[in-house]
Amino acid sequence: QVTLVESGGGLAQAGTSLRVSCALPERTLALRFMGWFRQAPEKEREFVAAINWNDGHTYYSNSVKGRFTISRDKVKKIMSMEMRDLEPEDTATYYCGGSTSVLSTIRQHPSYKYWGQGTQVTVSP
Repeated sequence: QVTLVESGGGLAQAGTSLRVSCALPERTLALRFMGWFRQAPEKEREFVAAINWNDGHTYYSNSVKGRFTISRDKVKKIMSMEMRDLEPEDTATYYCGGSTSVLSTIRQHPSYKYWGQGTQVTVSP
């Protein structure tokens, strides 16, 4: 199984910004979508954002739309998400994932074949 390598995140004050990134292995994975999910203690894993690896089309949950921006660099094989105007409610473990499935499944975490190890984002009021 392929493990995606995450970096970034950390601690931030509300109203500031953080960046999380996810690096693909050098080997081609034939992924259609890359995305981010987050999970807070005692809560379900929640879809955050996704991007079509080929054409760059982006998709966001309503809770982060207008604050978070997902992007990818096809040459460097890195997918990143800029998180602006952070709120304490954004506190969670963030997981990057890769999907070979169809667009209609991108908000469903079981459709993602590859996952990163998770990185913690903690937002203080």
